[in-house]
Amino acid sequence: RDLRKFLRSPYFNLREDVAHLFEYLLRLKSKGEHPPEKPALFQAIYGDEPYEDHRMRMLASMLLKLIERYLVVRSVEDQELEYKTRLAAVFRKRNLPRHLETTLRQLEELQEKGDYRNAEFYDYRFRAEFERYQYAAANRRTDHLNLQDLADQLDLAYMARKLRQTCFSLSHQAVYRTEYRFGLIQELLAYIDQENWQRIPAVGIYYHCYLALVHPEEEEHFLAFRRQIREFGHQFPPFEIRNLYLLAINYCIKKYNAGDKAYLEEELQLYREGLEKGYLLINDHISRFTFRNVVTIGLIMKEYDWVERFIEEYRDRLEDEYRESMYSFCRANLEYERKQYDKALQLLQKSEYRDLLLNLAAKTLLLRIFFELGEYALLDSHLEAMRSFIRRKDIISYHKENYLNTIAFTKKLMNLGYDPTGREALRTQIAQTSALAEREWLLEQI
Repeated sequence: RDLRKFLRSPYFNLREDVAHLFEYLLRLKSKGEHPPEKPALFQAIYGDEPYEDHRMRMLASMLLKLIERYLVVRSVEDQELEYKTRLAAVFRKRNLPRHLETTLRQLEELQEKGDYRNAEFYDYRFRAEFERYQYAAANRRTDHLNLQDLADQLDLAYMARKLRQTCFSLSHQAVYRTEYRFGLIQELLAYIDQENWQRIPAVGIYYHCYLALVHPEEEEHFLAFRRQIREFGHQFPPFEIRNLYLLAINYCIKKYNAGDKAYLEEELQLYREGLEKGYLLINDHISRFTFRNVVTIGLIMKEYDWVERFIEEYRDRLEDEYRESMYSFCRANLEYERKQYDKALQLLQKSEYRDLLLNLAAKTLLLRIFFELGEYALLDSHLEAMRSFIRRKDIISYHKENYLNTIAFTKKLMNLGYDPTGREALRTQIAQTSALAEREWLLEQI
């Protein structure tokens, strides 16, 4: 509706044919129809006039540019701080001091009433004060200005942003095994220590996060980071506090994988907090990855009743496309851990697993169930079908190696018998194979 008004506004658009094209496309969309080819579009707009390809392309281009302009205008209008900051700049350039001062005062009130105190908070404070400074400088009235405050706001915005970006880069670097240059980070850390800027949450949270990521063995940094996100998390917008919780969770995963089992409970607690407070939800939906991770951790910790409550409570918050497959897979895992194999099998057979890795995970769970039930004929057939499936599909080499290793070792387990020497040799082989996610389960079966 607003876009229609925008296109009908003579300030933005004087072309009736552009508005006509928009209305025509909108009608098609409301009927669920796709736009026709350009000649048919041209005829719908211009009637019996001879088709001109250049004219049609120009018309479509004009409509696109107007829609893009509308999106920018809406974006600025929806961000009151951005709108008022730009308005202050307009009043300053037009030499309207009373309007400028009123707008700057409104900006200050908006900020103080706002919930957030992240890097952008200090950036807006700097921009507002900089407008005041520029006006005063142009009129040679700078004697009453507090330029130290102006400099401090700029420093705070930079420090918070630099540390934030460095933390995200470190996290990305660890996953994708790349190397980034971090510029002035060491000088920045020294300056923060010297001036005690970590007392400001927007800086302190990322300061402790950075040190935890770089020095995971010094646990006091993580403890300070965790304490601050719990105490000051409400001062950050949803997307940012979500990322902070994910940084803390990834730290716990790294520590757990390094052998510190105590961090599994900490990871689950962070997930619980993040979900209860809504931080880990996006548009009130939980991602399938978060859903599965929470279930996996809960099962490792044998919190079966809690996992069941979680699965049922968050089922409807999964994305529509993955809801039933992720629900049935996670519920099947729960029943498997409870040794309710029949229920687990029924759940696995209920859904289609279109996601390739989830499909392979479901096949691996079936593998476990058949083995533990002693259904070796079914298992042998399943392993061959699984091997063929893996070879047919375009799978990342690490995953392919991992699943093929699982199949190979399961075959060896089936044929092992009661030979103690053979068992010990197989145990050593399993322990020394790098790409093997099912290592722990395989070792338990020997």
